[in-house]
Amino acid sequence: MTYIGTECEHPQVTSQRSRWTRARALVAAAAVLAVSVTAACSSAPSGAVKNTTLTVAAFNPFTGGDAAFGPEMMAGCLAAANSVNAAGGVLSNKVVCSAVDTRGDPADAVTAAAKMLATTPHLLGVLGPSSDEADATAPLINAAKIPMFADTGEASFDQTKLQYFWRMTPADDVLGYAMALWAKEKGYLRGAAVFGNDVGSQSVVPTLLKGYSTLGGQMVSNQKIALGQSSYQPEVEQLIAAKPQVIFTEASPQADATILAELQQLGHLIPVVGSDATVEAAWLQAVSAAIGKPALSKYFVGAIPYAPATGPAWQVYNKYVLSTPGVTKPASQWSDDSYSMVDYDGLIVMALAAEAAKTTNPAVYNKYIEAVTTASSAAETVHSYAEGVAALKAGKKIDYVGATGLIAWNQWHNSTGGFEVTGYQTNGSTPLIGTITADQIAALTK
Repeated sequence: MTYIGTECEHPQVTSQRSRWTRARALVAAAAVLAVSVTAACSSAPSGAVKNTTLTVAAFNPFTGGDAAFGPEMMAGCLAAANSVNAAGGVLSNKVVCSAVDTRGDPADAVTAAAKMLATTPHLLGVLGPSSDEADATAPLINAAKIPMFADTGEASFDQTKLQYFWRMTPADDVLGYAMALWAKEKGYLRGAAVFGNDVGSQSVVPTLLKGYSTLGGQMVSNQKIALGQSSYQPEVEQLIAAKPQVIFTEASPQADATILAELQQLGHLIPVVGSDATVEAAWLQAVSAAIGKPALSKYFVGAIPYAPATGPAWQVYNKYVLSTPGVTKPASQWSDDSYSMVDYDGLIVMALAAEAAKTTNPAVYNKYIEAVTTASSAAETVHSYAEGVAALKAGKKIDYVGATGLIAWNQWHNSTGGFEVTGYQTNGSTPLIGTITADQIAALTK
């Protein structure tokens, strides 16, 4: 098996990996496979390819409980690729997006990552992985020397040593604090945590519990629910008995829709503070169908990374997300989606870094990612790929400020900010109703 970031020859993967049940086995397998990938192409050429097609892999769930993540990522990826190609491509190479379905399962994701690395010619970079599979697959992608712009929120990457890992969204541990802060602002001091039993959902819980307690709140119920059930009557009865003032949640659309509908039927629907996953179209559609749009509008808010739908970079993003073929319709649903914006910015940064490095070799251009996103008196601020390429060709340094705003990497390749709290209106929109700043979160974590 060989590295395919440039022109390396690569045989097909011939062995099938069985489904493991232990995370340790997954990580160990990924590490072994990663070493073989790296060793097989340690002498990969560093020059740029010309007049070919470069692939950016959208490495996320497209099926399974978190299937909504995939279309959300592809919206940003396709819009970015379209904008890059409209400006002449990356060093005269066209960019395309390829969906790689992890199924939201670490075992399936390891197999998918191995196949992706072994069979994708001219792989420019990866968008993802998500929290569902990052622990098992990020080491594998890193060892293959492929830059990844992850949407995982796991705290295990807060101080990562993976050189090819980059994250522009707040970690889930920070999200937990934001949810707790909003509840405290509203005077909700008796809470109930209702989270799915999957890895991604559970990653929010520890800091939610810690932050809520620090703020004086009492978590009267903490439920880890199994997904895919037709009824949650025991859990609902326990919730009612605990008498919370607010429900904190992240679960699959079907699970949360069922629980909230059963609460409503018993006359005990109360305010809900959801994670970023609850602001996705699939969750909102499922829950609004179950309890009605007026009830959802009355009781629900969700906390998501703050990315104001304004500014010159957002205008370019929105233009392409609305006009690019292949974006899941209605395309307008992605206009203010912070994760689609992050994925858009991730591809743009990869492309600009490759232009600055004058090579499409991921192992080489990775070192230029900070260079094209760092403000300085000598750097020209750019808000699109076209502007960035023009400045680079003129011999200038650049600082890309994207659809999500300023990018400021720390030593662990994390660039995070605050959160916005959105509501829901019966016309399907999710208006901004408040913010939680990075300073508020920092004060809570001291």
